[in-house]
Amino acid sequence: MNYLPINDATIRYTLLDGDPARPYLVFLHEGLGCIEMWKDFPEILCKKTHCPGLLYDRSGYGQSSPLRKKRDINYVHDYALLELPDVIQGVIPGKPFILIGHSDGASIGLIFGSEKSKLLRGIVVEAAHVFLEPKTIQGIRIANDVYEREGSKGLEKYHADQTHSIFKAWSDTWLSTWFNDWNIESLLPSISCPLLVIQGSDDAYGTDKQVEAIISQVSGPVTSHIISNCGHTPHLECPEAVLGIMQEFIGKLQ
Repeated sequence: MNYLPINDATIRYTLLDGDPARPYLVFLHEGLGCIEMWKDFPEILCKKTHCPGLLYDRSGYGQSSPLRKKRDINYVHDYALLELPDVIQGVIPGKPFILIGHSDGASIGLIFGSEKSKLLRGIVVEAAHVFLEPKTIQGIRIANDVYEREGSKGLEKYHADQTHSIFKAWSDTWLSTWFNDWNIESLLPSISCPLLVIQGSDDAYGTDKQVEAIISQVSGPVTSHIISNCGHTPHLECPEAVLGIMQEFIGKLQ
């Protein structure tokens, strides 16, 4: 693992081998995720596509620096427009790349994509959120209730002493009334690069309305897949299907 100083934070990252002539796959983890929670999916996808890879813990997650301020309605934008560009510039400057985002990471990828980076070759999103819907709130409320009763030893092995702060930052933000108006649909028409949208049919945190909103509003070429009998984490629940879909999409990008 490596560490990158960014302003007042330190970001942990790792690189995966691949053909240097191919774009980097930049993996953006979920709202409670980190490098290790991707499991072996990034390594397998990089081998199948021959692309090098970059994974990192966002600030507040894993072994990166702790959160330094309370989140506001723009926190996803901050990760997309402030932190992510610094990570890319600091680790793979001048290299073409493809963003692969899951959940919060997918929303981050879409926001970044609206800025039309010249080095961005495409975006893959799984379980993306572009607006808040009742199912999202319900799913997070259930997760928060379980956490309040039982804690989360499963997360502690990934986030150590940051577990409580990052969980509550996630749940308290999304369950706050001031977050009800969070919406990034206005940015979608600015996304012109190729886009792949993946959603599980049984996602506990969102519905097909998220997919419909994305594919109907982006301005570039878009492909979507709703995976049957699959929840919020398609790349772990249905890895073979997701690997095939992503490999085909990435193979067409230069």
